[in-house]
Amino acid sequence: MIVCLVIALYLGGMLLISWRTGRGADSHGFFTGGRRSPWPVVALAMVGAGISGVTFVSVPGAVEADGWSYLQMVLGFVAGAAVVAWVLIPLFYRMKLVSIYGYLQQRFGNVSYRTGGWIFFVSKLLGASVRFYVVCVVLQAIAFDPMHVPFALNVLLTVALIWLYSQWGGVKSMIWTDSLKTCCLLLSVVGCIVLVARSLQMDVWETMDAVCRHRSCRIFYLDDVNDGHYFWKHFTAGIFLMIACTGLDQDLMQRTLSCSDSRKAQKNMMVSAVAQVPLIVLFLVLGTLLCLYKEHYPAEVAGAAGDSLFATVVWSERCPRVVGIAFVIGLISAAYSAAGSALTALTTSFTLDILQADRGHDERYLTRIRRRVHVGMALLMAAVIIVFYYMNDDSAINAVYRLAAYTYGPILGLFAFGLVCRWPVRDAWVPVVVVTAPLLCYVLQTHSEQWLDGYRIGFELIILNAVVTMMGMMMIRTKKLKNSQT
Repeated sequence: MIVCLVIALYLGGMLLISWRTGRGADSHGFFTGGRRSPWPVVALAMVGAGISGVTFVSVPGAVEADGWSYLQMVLGFVAGAAVVAWVLIPLFYRMKLVSIYGYLQQRFGNVSYRTGGWIFFVSKLLGASVRFYVVCVVLQAIAFDPMHVPFALNVLLTVALIWLYSQWGGVKSMIWTDSLKTCCLLLSVVGCIVLVARSLQMDVWETMDAVCRHRSCRIFYLDDVNDGHYFWKHFTAGIFLMIACTGLDQDLMQRTLSCSDSRKAQKNMMVSAVAQVPLIVLFLVLGTLLCLYKEHYPAEVAGAAGDSLFATVVWSERCPRVVGIAFVIGLISAAYSAAGSALTALTTSFTLDILQADRGHDERYLTRIRRRVHVGMALLMAAVIIVFYYMNDDSAINAVYRLAAYTYGPILGLFAFGLVCRWPVRDAWVPVVVVTAPLLCYVLQTHSEQWLDGYRIGFELIILNAVVTMMGMMMIRTKKLKNSQT
């Protein structure tokens, strides 16, 4: 009952913010925020936007098995943010894009444009659904199962609430609700660290010493290139994941492009990327504390590991109920805001990139189509989450990055080819390239240890996918050169 009350209060705050900031917003405000968003607010929103419910649950839970190796990838995110800030953002502002995939239309043609829109649509739908699925499962266990509420009803009600607060103002509302999310996340993770440390009867200095001495507190892995945790694999993958999953993601770039000019958008990008590092460190510190708790009180968390460890510890008998409340606040703030922004981005991409409803129609027609698409996206996301529930994949954080490598890799390859080459291509053949590239990469990844003398392809798969896509684009290029659109 306490969990339901916390959820209701949080959603009430989100609805109030959405209503206040979204009043009078037209379709332009829904898609771009009117290009008047203050960059510090956007930066604060972007810090939280990168933290999903999967990150909240899985990063601390993965410390037991993977140590602090995730921080290697996060450092790569900062380097990748610099590429986004000084290469992609000026390009998008110069071309005055609402949907970033409009670049593909101007560079290659309408088929490439729609292909980019479809790739984003599939990747965002699957990625957002995996992230939100984890949260729904946790909330089902701690709140809805005791009330005998079926999982499908849990998902439908939750997605309906997300649709309600995201449909008022679109990007304009998402920026302010994501700022609230960032503040709640920070308070939640700090609160959990303090309260779990108290449950272990440790003060601040004892906590710092215990965390630093623990076997899980290892950041850099530089001794074995075949190890999945090898530093350069994670760091390089982090660079390209940031470029692809942020710089070429309509969801996150919608926020950035709502700033009034490119200079402010660049500041937003770099500040949010750097600020995310200490926030991730807090999650890793919490993960080590969870390991310590499991070692001190094994009977209370018997069998808990990975994604289930965090929830099991905070709801154990030894931890005070306030720890569980802090956990729920952080979880719903990470999950609900991320799902709301995903719905906004999916609506934007499907309306503009796939239906192209903004061409030759007035504002009334565009608003009507946008609202129908928004409802359809909410129902589709709910259906995908329910399907994931019956598939029951527990390795959520890895599943998210595997999906990103296969789906964002072709987008990265298309943009990279357009930026570094002046060759035009046979536009009609682009869908063949972006479907073939992930299939070839899947075959190579599944046989990499056999074919490459024990080398295991990990998160760097996104780089390989982009390279194969670029090779495919070279094969369908035409002989006539033209000036680059960049």
